[in-house]
Amino acid sequence: MRDFRTLPDGPLRLVNLHAPACLAGQEGDLVRIELTLDGPTLSDARVPEVDMDGAMVFPAFVDMHTHLDKGHIWPRAANPDGTFMGALTTVGEDRAANWSAEDVRARMDFALRCAYAHGTRAIRTHLDSIPPQDDISWPVFDEIRAEWAGRIELQAACLVGIENVTADGAYLHTAEFVSRYNGVLGAVAYPVPDLDEKLDIVFRIAAERGLDVDFHADETQDPDSACLRAIAEAKLRHSFDGRVVVGHCCSLARQSDDEAERTLDLVAEAGLNIVSLPLCNLYLQDRHAGRTPRSRGVTLVHEMADRGIPAAFASDNTRDPFYAYGDLDMMEVLRQATRIAHLDHSRADWPCAVTTTPAEACGFTPATLAPRQPADLVICNARSWTELFARPQSDRIVIRGGQRIDRTLPDYRELDHLMEPA
Repeated sequence: MRDFRTLPDGPLRLVNLHAPACLAGQEGDLVRIELTLDGPTLSDARVPEVDMDGAMVFPAFVDMHTHLDKGHIWPRAANPDGTFMGALTTVGEDRAANWSAEDVRARMDFALRCAYAHGTRAIRTHLDSIPPQDDISWPVFDEIRAEWAGRIELQAACLVGIENVTADGAYLHTAEFVSRYNGVLGAVAYPVPDLDEKLDIVFRIAAERGLDVDFHADETQDPDSACLRAIAEAKLRHSFDGRVVVGHCCSLARQSDDEAERTLDLVAEAGLNIVSLPLCNLYLQDRHAGRTPRSRGVTLVHEMADRGIPAAFASDNTRDPFYAYGDLDMMEVLRQATRIAHLDHSRADWPCAVTTTPAEACGFTPATLAPRQPADLVICNARSWTELFARPQSDRIVIRGGQRIDRTLPDYRELDHLMEPA
């Protein structure tokens, strides 16, 4: 592939590109396409051609489940044992001690610069919203969303444990923030005795305010955790017509086939959108000291896809106690999801799971590789899937608005002044 920096100025038609057929409106696996860069949207104008020598092209990525407010705290708040409870406790302590507006803003902006350099155009982040953090993080998010407009489209969903969901009080206060800042109502669902009543409150508040809903659910290896099923039943019970996303759903893979299939039938009937977080769940799930993990932590994405349930993949946490690594790089997410969940030797439309599927699930601006769509592209030197996934594609080209961007990543040293524990 020719280096884009050597290409002539002005409109260009990039020929001899490879694209996933599902993103080019065609049948099959990889297909050859041509794309014209002539301003901020893809064009069909007749302009000078450049042979791209079979390079692979994707529309810019959509990362529908992240935690920008937690990101990059690992140097001051490392997980002591790599477990879920270790993460939960450590984050709670760090949040209480350090999450000022300045701290949250600096780490969010750092994370967004990483995502932008890697080729992401839209992100939904969860915001820890236990008081008083909601009063701090939501106004900061609103400011950052305005600053990043035109580069990364941003959404935020509130995050509280399901036991904190009430029809009044603190949760209603948070819901008012969500409404004010055009956010998404959310909660972490796990088996509590009054789960159905709590879910009813979430759906009722969301319906009253015209909000979409986003849950964490069943992030556990316990096969008795069946919150996904309860969420599907609650959506049907309320005839809720907003978008509903459910993330993780790890326990589904630990249940009997009959039980899992009953849940999936309900999920399909309810029209839920599912997002799997393979990097974080591989890190946390089935971790026991001195014992090799048996489970990969991913949910039943193949069975979902077979039922027409929209299933996507996303980054989740980055460099915090829930996941020590990561960089909001959706190419890495796709590569690792392919390995962890055996997406290869499977359907040909899995590239949609990091592009069009999450865009539709969240209501982001859609993007494909069709004319008059945004000229927001990721072009890799690889010419085939084996070449693509064999290397990290660190030399990829990212084009936004028809122009190549500077892909220089921010230096971790920028955050050093924040990393001394309080």
